[in-house]
Amino acid sequence: MIHLLTLLLIICLGPAVYHYYTWYNRRGRLVNQIPGPPAVPLLGNLLLLYAPLGKINDLFRGWCKNYHPVFRFWFGTRPTIHIHHPDDMEVVLSSTKCINKKFVYNNLEPWLKLGLLTSSGQKWHQRRKILTPAFHFNILKKYMEITNEQGKQAIKESRAAGKENDVPLLSFCSKYTLNIICESAMGVALDGEIDKEISANYRKSVDKMSGIVLYRLLRPYIYDWMLPFFPKINNRIRSVLENLHGFTHKIVKERREYYERQIRHRESNDTNEDESLYQKKRMAMLDLLLSAEKDGLIDDDGIKEEVATFIFEGHDTTAMAMCFSILLFAENEEAQNRARIEVEEILSFKDGNLETSDLQNMTYLECCIKESLRLFPSVPSVSRHVLEDIQLKHCLVPKGAEILLNFIDTHRHSEFWPDPEKFEPDRFLPERVRSRHPFSYLPFSAGPRNCIGQKFAMMELKSLMARVLYNFRLQAIDRTSDIKIQANFVLRPCRPVRAKFIRIDR
Repeated sequence: MIHLLTLLLIICLGPAVYHYYTWYNRRGRLVNQIPGPPAVPLLGNLLLLYAPLGKINDLFRGWCKNYHPVFRFWFGTRPTIHIHHPDDMEVVLSSTKCINKKFVYNNLEPWLKLGLLTSSGQKWHQRRKILTPAFHFNILKKYMEITNEQGKQAIKESRAAGKENDVPLLSFCSKYTLNIICESAMGVALDGEIDKEISANYRKSVDKMSGIVLYRLLRPYIYDWMLPFFPKINNRIRSVLENLHGFTHKIVKERREYYERQIRHRESNDTNEDESLYQKKRMAMLDLLLSAEKDGLIDDDGIKEEVATFIFEGHDTTAMAMCFSILLFAENEEAQNRARIEVEEILSFKDGNLETSDLQNMTYLECCIKESLRLFPSVPSVSRHVLEDIQLKHCLVPKGAEILLNFIDTHRHSEFWPDPEKFEPDRFLPERVRSRHPFSYLPFSAGPRNCIGQKFAMMELKSLMARVLYNFRLQAIDRTSDIKIQANFVLRPCRPVRAKFIRIDR
């Protein structure tokens, strides 16, 4: 009887004690000095998020405005500090200490494990050092051949669809960005019929996984060990992960076999040392990982972590950027025509083969893509786990809290972006860029953990968008003002979106 009473007492008082500890310890007291929406014990602000996906994004955008320039939000018992002012962004992103990721990214670990996106500390530093050479400018020039081939194929299939075609943008964009990242950075072409089916399943699995991640993020009280008690979501997670991991294993297996054949070939031909060094500098990303494995710097599991990370980050973010660029061009005819004139002057004499020097001359197209990324950054926010107190301009963030850096709100800050909702590519003319706060535009983040593939992404976007504009007039079907955005790791519409492609016959 005494034991039963003790158990009941623990059940009744335990939650209250836990709430008191999290709410009134040093971290909780400092967090609650920061304004934010009203919270309740244990659940914090989670009840506010039981709403349609499009509404959740609107809620966070509203809190950023109402509690400007910083607000706190309790994900259950986990405090998050949301910032968007460039001065605060500069402090966090420039720090060499505030580079760890934890709460938000934990939901990606069953898929990406601890790759470059999710890892921290020495492991992250080592992986970044291994992978950086894969995105050197000279390597990017080599990738142009693959980007040209995929761009031509995209245009060929689109032109064959008819004079006017309503294009489903999410599937159209992700198909070719996935092909490009797999063939260029991974060295594996997805050109067979079976490969096309596998890649289509992979793209569907990425979309499903995004929904699962959001589901888990909004229910932090469901720990991994509890999942067997939720068979529906547990079975879905297992099925999706099986598809995602299977795709990664296929890519690594194919390139490993090719890489080992090349090693045997070079050894049998007694390749001299200078040639070997030259070939190593020309390696693609996956080849660099396989080479690092030979040197004992990474194992097979580590290679799969990075391949999974880069295929996801390298295709999904670029696909969303391309999708929103097309939508914005479709509803801004003047910008579309101006960009097309610039593209025509170059592509008319190129027989469809672009070089990196050609892309550098597409200055207005670049302004348009940058303005699209301002309005709809592919990664709308990132988080940092605070290992020691960090003093921002507008608040003190205590050790143990999470900082959410909301790029999408930074990009629409009226102090730095007059008429921020307007699509205005001239914002990125050199003289206007020079006069703006350097941390007011962060489509690829900044500082030590900036996007390693940002030059590759811009090269790919300019190449693909140049071909689209050269071959088609774009007409709006779904307008950006009517599209609800899903709050997630990668910005995406809550529903499929389309634009009309009207073929230009020269």
